[in-house]
Amino acid sequence: MIEVFLLIAWVVIFTVIVTATYKLNHSIKALNAKGDYEKAETIQTSQNWFYALIVVGSVCGIGILYLFLKGSIYESHFFEWLNLTVRLIHITFGIAWIGASFYFVFLENALNRTENVRDELAGNLWAVHGGGFYYVEKYKLAPKEIPKHLHWFKYEAYFTWLSGFCLLSIVYYFNASSYLIDPEVLDILPSTAITISISSLIIGWVLYDQICKRLNKNKTIFTIAITALVFLFAWFYAQVFSGRAAYIHFGAFLGTLMAANVFFTIIPGQKRMVAAAKKGLLPNPEDGKAAGLRSYTNNYFTLPVLFVMISNHFPSTFGNTYQWLVLIGITLGTAGVKHYLNLREKGELSVWVMPIAVVILFGMAFMTAPTPPKYENCQENVSFTEIQAIINNRCAVCHSANPTDDVWKVAPNGIKYDTPEQIYNLKDKIFQRAVVSKNMPFNNNQTGMTQEERDMINCWMNQGAPK
Repeated sequence: MIEVFLLIAWVVIFTVIVTATYKLNHSIKALNAKGDYEKAETIQTSQNWFYALIVVGSVCGIGILYLFLKGSIYESHFFEWLNLTVRLIHITFGIAWIGASFYFVFLENALNRTENVRDELAGNLWAVHGGGFYYVEKYKLAPKEIPKHLHWFKYEAYFTWLSGFCLLSIVYYFNASSYLIDPEVLDILPSTAITISISSLIIGWVLYDQICKRLNKNKTIFTIAITALVFLFAWFYAQVFSGRAAYIHFGAFLGTLMAANVFFTIIPGQKRMVAAAKKGLLPNPEDGKAAGLRSYTNNYFTLPVLFVMISNHFPSTFGNTYQWLVLIGITLGTAGVKHYLNLREKGELSVWVMPIAVVILFGMAFMTAPTPPKYENCQENVSFTEIQAIINNRCAVCHSANPTDDVWKVAPNGIKYDTPEQIYNLKDKIFQRAVVSKNMPFNNNQTGMTQEERDMINCWMNQGAPK
């Protein structure tokens, strides 16, 4: 009964908050139309708090709805759609944020800084896109008069991180014993694992922030220190969490650094610069330099983060014995590709950057390649009937039209092994998950697939997977 009361109370309160936010937005537009920009800016601050309340209220509403559905046949369906919704939000804001990062770093690299550039400008750029011509100017510090309508690039970063943390909670915290913990790596309680997860993000930011503040004068030492920090966390997560969780946490770590850069350094610095310019004072150039440094490190983190976002589809990487080394290799390789692109945008050409990055990435592909079967009876032909029996016993508990698993009520990713044709058509996926990465059966091998059974699948595949 209390769940019903909470749900009704939430609907009423949330409606009031949304209505108040709408009215504030209407007031801001009216004041801007009258030219009363100072009062509009004051109300804008209040509106920002209401937007924050909407976010908090949405999270609370999801929690109340979960309590309402907990224990019912709709619980697993609720989590599936919650996962889908938050994942879509995360990807949408992530694309917007990374796209803005790519664009502004390109803009910085490609600026014309010499030809017919006015004294107060750092550079300009002509561009054509979508059938229109654009002209962009960058000021060395700030224009003599700050425009009344100034766009801020910050919400993309904030909502990417917030949606990412919600997704981390939905997938890994709510199912910590299944997704976050691997007893063969470290046998810990779910509460301990979640505490380590959250603490690592905070500690990681503190260490990174100190490196940026103390070592930014020397580019070489700064780069080495940041690289060492990234390597340390890649290794650390592999010693604590399951392979898949270790990769996702590495991405969460980099994403936290990126979002915290925006929240704690870039935006506050920009606000101070705007405030100084409005008073007719010269902005502090150190604010611009600090923001530029954080933006550039964010730019190099983007491709490694994008890889992590898709890594759960490629178990040969996170399921490898030396998964942390694979993660470091892919991080180096993708960051190298981004460095090459940045150089090209500046009109510079490095002969070695791209080849080295490609060699590193190819090295990771070879490193994660499957090993030949060691099954002692591999000389004998393994029949499809034997393979089908293994799949039926070990995999069809979840991957079926009617799963019998306690958690999965619908076949994960829609993959089913009910018929011989379904098994045969997905033999490559079975091979990758059961033999190469060994991360299936899920939930720490809950159905007890033996090494001999994995070897039999390996032999069958090496024999050409005869029907």
